[in-house]
Amino acid sequence: MKSIATLTLGSLLAAGSALAGNSVRGEYVEARTADVYVGACFANSEAGLVGELAVMGWKISKGTFNGVNLDGLYVAGAVKASATLGDVHASAYPVKSVLIIDERANVEQRLALRAFAQKMAGDLLNDIVKIEYAPISLTFANNNLHSATATFKAGNLAEIQTRPIQSNDKVCAHEEIWYSPLTKVGHAMPAFAMSHGFKGKGLGTSWSSPDKRSAFVADFQLND
Repeated sequence: MKSIATLTLGSLLAAGSALAGNSVRGEYVEARTADVYVGACFANSEAGLVGELAVMGWKISKGTFNGVNLDGLYVAGAVKASATLGDVHASAYPVKSVLIIDERANVEQRLALRAFAQKMAGDLLNDIVKIEYAPISLTFANNNLHSATATFKAGNLAEIQTRPIQSNDKVCAHEEIWYSPLTKVGHAMPAFAMSHGFKGKGLGTSWSSPDKRSAFVADFQLND
């Protein structure tokens, strides 16, 4: 049985966290191994065959999570699902993931970054099989999210490079946003992934999936 002192301490910590609240904002990028901006015929040809692998990354411009300041830090995830992510006809679960945390973060910040990423990605980051610490960066051309031109790197483990979707990227002229972003975001735009890959360990696979209409760039704001 837990002592009264232990229970009281736990209650105080929980209360402190609740009072502190969470307020985090920044920018986000993701890419997967299936097109997200696509016509129905092409999307159906990929469903069940590809799209089970993805990389996602967050740049925290400003914010506090679980009472810990996270200004200027980054966190990323790579996931391997059991089926095409976002397919309404088949469950993608179970999903295994690798979490990549900004190597500059201190111990408290590392724990908060993990909790933040799990809050944003939900069940996609429930089963973390490996945690890596690496330098992470996410930049946009002209510091403008709306450029849809993002460069994301997580050490030598993962990368995404995007550009805007152009008219000559359309194949059937009926393209639309087929899948939603994998995590909670604000304003999101589909983008063309010139590069997208994961070279880390833990998922039993690595991948390189360039030249696809498979990315999203977005901003996010969490307040709870």
